[in-house]
Amino acid sequence: MKPVRKKLDMQKVTVMLPRDLVQRATSISGMGLTAAIRKGLEAVAATDAYEKLRELRGKVKFSIDLKELRRD
Repeated sequence: MKPVRKKLDMQKVTVMLPRDLVQRATSISGMGLTAAIRKGLEAVAATDAYEKLRELRGKVKFSIDLKELRRD
């Protein structure tokens, strides 16, 4: 018997994209259209996390001694 694989929760969409943008993105990345679009959407989604991390810059206090950490 084959193991049961759970389907990923996916959404099929139809979008109109500029042909030159699609050609540039797929040729530069070496990916197919679906992979290139997915990677672009992941980058957009990650932007919020990056912004939140940048807001923490200089506000996080560490209890680790940096000199001791560098000895390793």
